[in-house]
Amino acid sequence: MTKATATPASDEAPPPTFPTLQLSVNSLSQPLLAQLLERLTEWNLASYIGPQGIRIVDAGVAVPGSVAAGIAITGICMGGLGEARLRPGNDADGWPMLVEVHSAQPVLACLASQYAGWSLAAAREEAGGKKFFALGSGPARALACKEALFDELGYRDQAQAGCLVLEVDRAPPDVVVQKILRDCGLRPEQLTVILTPTSSQAGTTQVVGRVLEVALHKAHVLGFPLASIVAGSGCAPLPAPAPDGIEAMGRTNDAILYGGRVHLTVDADDAAARELAQNLPSANSEDYGRPFAAVFKAYDYDFYQIDPALFAPAEVWVSSLASGHTWHAGKLDMGVLREQWLREA
Repeated sequence: MTKATATPASDEAPPPTFPTLQLSVNSLSQPLLAQLLERLTEWNLASYIGPQGIRIVDAGVAVPGSVAAGIAITGICMGGLGEARLRPGNDADGWPMLVEVHSAQPVLACLASQYAGWSLAAAREEAGGKKFFALGSGPARALACKEALFDELGYRDQAQAGCLVLEVDRAPPDVVVQKILRDCGLRPEQLTVILTPTSSQAGTTQVVGRVLEVALHKAHVLGFPLASIVAGSGCAPLPAPAPDGIEAMGRTNDAILYGGRVHLTVDADDAAARELAQNLPSANSEDYGRPFAAVFKAYDYDFYQIDPALFAPAEVWVSSLASGHTWHAGKLDMGVLREQWLREA
């Protein structure tokens, strides 16, 4: 049985920032994880007992994985509070297949769960001769709450099972697994870690599936009140995976920066909605216009040197519940994507 995730409100207690803090992203995602495990063979996945006795799901390391698995993993990453699907593209989209996501709880789904914000590292000596680094995403983040973001959200999950997604090409070493278990307060049999290398089909798909999360994170960086974002949807074109890790990472970022579209519904007035729409698109960045892999290389492969304004969808709509008006800004630049991804037969 899952524990409550927030102290019940009383007449004397101030209202929480979000009225749905009783939602457990880990408990809601467990049925989705169960469905993933039921379709291992169909989706070209593997499951085994890993370090410390945790369950590892391989979605692209020693097995091919699949786009279907990537869509399912996207739903798990969103903590069961979002929907992900493939959508055929049309002439206006300029690409044959897109990943589409929706959430009626976008802040919890995207920032409390999906965002890759938990830094996990081990030195060469600790990791068996090769240093390990990963950014954890998915609902188990909300059990550990090691990021300052959770203080701002006022959210902490207390479920008795958790799932973490790592964009890596090997299982985490013992020292990292021990940290995850300790920080999440879980026993080994209660933790599942899904491995999704970015150069795999599942890895590429689940990163492109962060298009709405990227918009939520940009809104947070801009200082927009997160509690005012009440619904969200987004889509982005799905490229073929690239065998090179840097190129694969560049493709998934470019899919969102140049091909991502997001619609946010906000409980705010026209002035706030308009300002958010104006400032949200990736074109506001001084680094906009070049493939992300080239930008990354130009900054000596240091993410923190890149203009933060670049990490945003290409085109946005922001609807105000207060007025009923919708504000639009940004535009797609499929030329950047097609130049990199497409070869005419």
